[in-house]
Amino acid sequence: MSKEITPEEYNKLSQRKSPKSSVLKNMAGAFLIGGAICTIGEVLTNLYLKAGMDTLQASTVTSVTLVFLSAVLTGFNVYDKIATVGKAGTLVPITGFANAVVSPALEFKAEGFVLGTAAKMFTIAGPVIVYGTAASVIYGVIYWITTLF
Repeated sequence: MSKEITPEEYNKLSQRKSPKSSVLKNMAGAFLIGGAICTIGEVLTNLYLKAGMDTLQASTVTSVTLVFLSAVLTGFNVYDKIATVGKAGTLVPITGFANAVVSPALEFKAEGFVLGTAAKMFTIAGPVIVYGTAASVIYGVIYWITTLF
């Protein structure tokens, strides 16, 4: 029979076995990597503006480019290496969303297209998409109702 441990004993064991993390190092990595991603976005936007696009087009194409680059880097397992340094800095920009969609899809590609990649693609991002869509519909209905009166 196994001995049950008390919550206090569990907490002590958990703290002893948990890896120590440096808050300042993690914050610096998140700041630098997140800032670098945002700087790349600004550079892309400026390049697209110089190419003759208006602000809305340049912003849209920048977002698409960042999502594409993130998906490609995730596919080549480079984004995960960047995330080990950047921690939360890689989650906040749009690139983190693309990584969250591509990662599960790649993980389950061995199960086939329909049951693997297509079914698992939205494992992490699915709730975000559903919530965002549902919230926008609700906000739109509220706006529509308030403008009627």
